[in-house]
Amino acid sequence: MDLILAMDLKENLVVHGKSGHRETYKPLDWGCSPTADPVGFLKAIAPKYIYIADLDRIEGTGSHDRIVRECARTVGGCYVDRGSRSPDDLLTGYHITPIIGTETGGKDLSQYAEGFLSLDLKEGRVIPSARDPVRFLKEANGWKFDGCIILNIGAVGTESGLDPESLAMMRAAYHRKLFWGGGVATTDDLIRLRDAGFDGAIIATALHKKKIPLVWIRRGKIC
Repeated sequence: MDLILAMDLKENLVVHGKSGHRETYKPLDWGCSPTADPVGFLKAIAPKYIYIADLDRIEGTGSHDRIVRECARTVGGCYVDRGSRSPDDLLTGYHITPIIGTETGGKDLSQYAEGFLSLDLKEGRVIPSARDPVRFLKEANGWKFDGCIILNIGAVGTESGLDPESLAMMRAAYHRKLFWGGGVATTDDLIRLRDAGFDGAIIATALHKKKIPLVWIRRGKIC
């Protein structure tokens, strides 16, 4: 199972917050990096894979495309959610895999022919449609995405842990690559995801609080 470092970008800095309340996110200048500058942040941590959420682009207030491309050149793989709103609105390039989130991607997600789907959840429901995630995942099998990220936005930064029953139901519903992000608190949660059959986990807070070994994120695998 791949381990992927999450980086939220806001106003040219890596930021940290909880539960999707983006207006409260602050520069992440503690933990595994002495700086919130994105390139310096990556040099300090040296992850194999990264997931970038361009919060300014998602909210329509700016863009970090140049920084994203620079970051992508330093890692083995870079998944990018920049709030794409149509198939013509994707960022592609060296080591970049575009992510299309249910939050911004539009009503007809079947029109996308590449990248990863991000199933954005709040309070157990897909946003903005409030659909059941398991039923949504079953429908997504018929679309052209290379894989899917289940992003529990309400659990981001909370270290709230994971529910094995829900993980099993979601894994069984989707037949391509499936990643999880949000609420991972310990190495036990990573083992739980691996044993449930997930192909990747996106982590941040638990790493910075030293509950997950730095060497794991550098190797991109559970060691």
